Amino acid sequence: MNFLEFLYDISSATITVVLFLLIILLGELGFRLGRYVQDQTDAEIKALTGAVQAAILALLGLLLGFTFSMSMQRHDTRSHALVDEVNAIGTASLRTQLLPAEFQEEAAELFRKYVDLRVAIGKTDLTNREQRIQYNALIAETQGELWSLAMKATDADPRPVTTGAFVKSLNDLIDSQGKRNALLWMHVPEAVLLILYLVFLSSGAILGYSGGLSGKRILLPTALISLLISLIVFIVIDLDRPKRGIIQIDQSIMVELQEGLQ
Repeated sequence: MNFLEFLYDISSATITVVLFLLIILLGELGFRLGRYVQDQTDAEIKALTGAVQAAILALLGLLLGFTFSMSMQRHDTRSHALVDEVNAIGTASLRTQLLPAEFQEEAAELFRKYVDLRVAIGKTDLTNREQRIQYNALIAETQGELWSLAMKATDADPRPVTTGAFVKSLNDLIDSQGKRNALLWMHVPEAVLLILYLVFLSSGAILGYSGGLSGKRILLPTALISLLISLIVFIVIDLDRPKRGIIQIDQSIMVELQEGLQ
């Protein structure tokens, strides 16, 4: 994690609540500033302020759509990666039946251990780094044991249609696990999110300022718009944070595989 991503460990709900409170505060400050300069502002400046307000809101809408698309795409990619890994594990576990008889029981036991570890790490928050490091070490160790067993089985039966097929499926299993691990850390760049937050807060300030210039307080509609946009921002952040938050990838297919191997 690089030095720019200092907000990643803060919960999405906390960020959203803080943003909502800040936009209300900035809206009120903008309103008071607008009221203060109202008498010194002519109609042309007020019209230009309205144009700036519309431009900022349009930019906010564009950024919301852009970041939502990015986070949703990553969420879908992680979901597909889970399916691919489950399929790879299931295929490899079935192909243990192609191994020489003396290796089949040991291979089946290793697969049960491997899936137990994958289910356990799937329930572990990304912020719990020490526990995830421990699980990843055990997973790598189990992969090494499976690979060592596959090499022994190849020496005993070098035919490509038996142990060769198992070795290929084991290689696919390891690749799918590596891909899924990599996808966990691929999220919307925090610089993009910071720009979104800045435009979001600016829109609240300009709405309040425009209301102050007109001399009319529109607190309820502004608060409603701010709340709705805050909820969209919350979804964007939550989608982009696997293993935490409200929106989670369903792990039931991995659990079903675990139960099937038992």
